[in-house]
Parts: sequence; C-alpha cells; structure tokens
Amino acid sequence: MTALISVDRLTKRFGHQLALDEVSFTVEPGTVFALLGENGAGKTTAIRVLLGLAEPTAGSARVFGLSCQPNSLEIRRRVGYVPERPTLYEWMRVDEIGWFTAGFFAGGFLERYRLLIDQFRVPRDKKLTSLSKGMLAKVALALAMGHNPDLLILDEPTSGLDALVRREFLESMVDRAAEGKTVFLSSHQIHEVERVADVVAILRQGKLIVVDRLEKLKAETSEVTITMADPSAAPPQMTGELLRLQRRSRQWQLVVRHATTDALNALADNASISSLDTRTPSLEEIFVAYMQAEDLGLGEPNAGQVGRESHQQQRQMD
Repeated sequence: MTALISVDRLTKRFGHQLALDEVSFTVEPGTVFALLGENGAGKTTAIRVLLGLAEPTAGSARVFGLSCQPNSLEIRRRVGYVPERPTLYEWMRVDEIGWFTAGFFAGGFLERYRLLIDQFRVPRDKKLTSLSKGMLAKVALALAMGHNPDLLILDEPTSGLDALVRREFLESMVDRAAEGKTVFLSSHQIHEVERVADVVAILRQGKLIVVDRLEKLKAETSEVTITMADPSAAPPQMTGELLRLQRRSRQWQLVVRHATTDALNALADNASISSLDTRTPSLEEIFVAYMQAEDLGLGEPNAGQVGRESHQQQRQMD
C-alpha cells in the first residue's frame, strides 16, 4: 500500500532553534494518524511543511507522492485543512461562506458543505460573528470537507471547545476513516485522541520518540506496581524498556514496554516481593511516561535496565 504521507529525516531550523530533528514516519490511506506532543513540540511546524507552507532545512516530505515544497498548491487543493485558529470572513453568513468557497472547487462542494452544516446542526442563516467558538469550528470543518478530500489535516482542532462539541468533532473523524479517507490529527488532548486514533506518533522537542499502532503500543506497555517485603529493598531486575519509575514507601511503580509474560511471572514468584499488580495504562499515561523517560535520560534501555535504574534511584534516595 502506497503511503499517503511520507516523511524522511525531516529537519527544520529557525535560526539556532531546532524545531524538527530528523523526523521520519509514514501515514497509510484510511487511517487516523495522531501526532502528539506538548505545546512547542514541533507539531504545527510538521504540518506547515506537509502543506508546503514551510521549507525543510534537511530531509524530505511527500504528500500524495508529491514533494511538498514545489507542489504546495496542488497538495493544498487536494487536502482539507483545519488550523487551530481558523480565519473566516465573519461578516458572512454560514451559507454565504459555503457559496463563496464553492467557487474554488469542482461541482458538488456546496451540496456537501450544506449537508455537513445540517449534520453539525449549525444554522445556515446565522452570521459567523454571532457563532460560538464550537460552531465556528464546525463551519471550518465543513469547509475543509466540502470537496471530499482524501486527506484531512487537523491542527489542534478541539482546542477550547466544550466536551460535547469535541466528542462530535472527533467522532466525525472516525466516520471519515471508515469511508477510506485519511485523517492526520495533531493534538495535545491525549485522552480524546485515544478514542479515535489508529496510529500514534509522539514528538518531544522536535524529536520523534515513538510511532506505532495504538493497539500495539498499549498491548506492549504495562504499569507494574511492586510491593517489597523489605521496605529498604529495590525491585529485582527484569527485562523491558523502562519509561517511568516511582517509589512510594515499599511500593515501586514502573511503566515498562516490552516486558514479557515470563518476566512478569518471574517477578510474581520472587520471594522478596510481597505483592505485584499489573495493568494496561491509558494512552495519556503512556504519553506522560515517555515524557518522563526523556527527562530522566532513560532513553530505550537494554534488557535488565529496569533493575539497574531502580538500584540507582534507591542509592539517590538513600
């Protein structure tokens, strides 16, 4: 299957500031791809490069097989785009802005736009200036989807919206993917993304630290709570990629990726452990754990690093 978006070692600098650091990923057709990161992580910069609005310093980015910078106009004709703060002609009425925008696209735009506006329950005769932020966001989405694009790019689309509008907004993205369309979604609202994303990528300070299918990421990640029989003891070594390590009295809480069932069973049978609980963390908890792993300089540990890191933290606490 040919990737709809292909990014290879994409680097973008603004003076001495490194906004994107050799970022690579692909987005397949018919998926909801979520690019996650804290504010300033480089999400909007990546989108601007994809739309041909910013030129990469190094590396490449392709959309529909087209190099983004020289083909920016063709790409933007074929993409539906909703920025974080849409700029609309607010003196127009809802139906008027649809009629106006239809002039830039092939036939059928206005009919699809009106259908979407009705589905979103936005009054057609209202002036944009009188609409709430949530209603304006729905108008922007309807305008982006009016030409039925194969790719919809959304940059923090639910920022500032109330819970009900956010839910409706995201559910409409699932419907798009079900129709074979592709959605590229940038957000820091992690708990909402978890309901709709097929693939998740996490950016931190311009560097891509993980990209994987959501179901695989969650299946491979465990939160392990270990209660030691000896309060002064550190947990024994285990295999896996340590993302987070916290100690509370006799308990150690670890978020580990790639911990095998055999390794977890061996912990449960260890005489130095009085109790052991495991559960699958939420996407938001996994995201926070990856942020903390970078803060601690843990990176991607080798087998046995979980135990070594816990002993290092034990010595620091002692």
